[in-house]
Amino acid sequence: MSNLFPDCENCFGLCCVALPYTKSADFAMEKDAGKPCPHLQADFRCQIHADLRKKGFRGCTTFECFGAGQKVSQHTFKNRDWRSHPGLEKEMFDVFPVMHQLHEMLFYLTEILHLEDAGPIHGEVRGILDKTEDLTNMEPGLILAIDVQELREEVNKLLLKASEIVRRNSGLNHKSSKNNNGRRDFIGAKLRGEVFCGANLRGSLFIAADLHKADLRNTDLIGADFRDADLSGANLMGSIFLTQAQVNSAKGDMHTKLPKGLQRPEHWVN
Repeated sequence: MSNLFPDCENCFGLCCVALPYTKSADFAMEKDAGKPCPHLQADFRCQIHADLRKKGFRGCTTFECFGAGQKVSQHTFKNRDWRSHPGLEKEMFDVFPVMHQLHEMLFYLTEILHLEDAGPIHGEVRGILDKTEDLTNMEPGLILAIDVQELREEVNKLLLKASEIVRRNSGLNHKSSKNNNGRRDFIGAKLRGEVFCGANLRGSLFIAADLHKADLRNTDLIGADFRDADLSGANLMGSIFLTQAQVNSAKGDMHTKLPKGLQRPEHWVN
């Protein structure tokens, strides 16, 4: 699974060039797709990497390429960078977002294989994982022709199956103390001490929500937006499909309990 994590040393700064961003609380300036960030150096490293949040680029600290950057740089384009080979830049920048989506799906499928309770569908998962992996190894033109939406729908069916099996077998039934069943919009909500354990929270908006000491054990958190959410003292053990990028976008402290494999961000309170 190590190839599904960013390796910036072997990437040509693709996320700093290929992707657009708008001036906002996450980005101090606006940038068009295909235009290099002014902070990107000649060696493809970020000049302000150590101070991204202080400089107004916290969006960069919450982006997760799932290893797509090095895959496109080293494998798809065989270590030919867009500066030394300017004729490749458009195709390379177009391939990167597609590869990003493919690697994101590989990341979630791989997680299912590490969920013991999801054993009954592991064979089915391996089949589509191998299929997706094969797609990432194709030539650039063929990658651009992939029907990503169709593949996503196929993968999502397995993600839902895994979620239902794992949450059902966890023994933790979702018993919300505030009648939050089925709710997805928690923007700015006061949820201190709220019990969500075993809930399906995929795609939920927890932007700036107070989740201090909330119980999020064994929840499905795929795509949940935790930007500026306060997870201080919250328990997220056993939650599934939670990424480091989601954690990085939130606030927390030394008492926040995270699933195995996720790290406590440096900006969290000790």
